[in-house]
Amino acid sequence: MGTIVCQACNSTIDHFEDEKVTVLYSKCKCCDNHQAEEEV
Repeated sequence: MGTIVCQACNSTIDHFEDEKVTVLYSKCKCCDNHQAEEEV
């Protein structure tokens, strides 16, 4: 089982089934929207 973790706030975004235990880093919608507002 793998986990997708937000690289900005470290909150768990989702879990997925996989052969190995894996942690993937992405951005959650909250942090993604916050970053988009800062770039404007």
